[in-house]
Amino acid sequence: MPATRARPWDAADHLNTPEDIAAYLEAAFEDGDPQLIAAALGDAARSTGMTNIASTSGLGREGLYKALSSEGNPAFATVVKVVKSLGLQLSVIPSGAPRR
Repeated sequence: MPATRARPWDAADHLNTPEDIAAYLEAAFEDGDPQLIAAALGDAARSTGMTNIASTSGLGREGLYKALSSEGNPAFATVVKVVKSLGLQLSVIPSGAPRR
């Protein structure tokens, strides 16, 4: 029997539309874990091209990779700039409110 080859699963490979990215980030924000949020933002940025996100946000590409990793701790300004560069916006709703 031939050996099975596996490759690591990468969420960025499956974030193909703005709606996919928004749903993915919404789930990360609902979880509330800052490291998960940073990593999810990194996945979203990689799905659309980290160079493009760096260019449109005015942030450095290498710094974005570091800040938007599971070990990263991005400044809130970085989060806002990346979300805007992804063509999204942040919103706040009361806890337990029904989704739109």
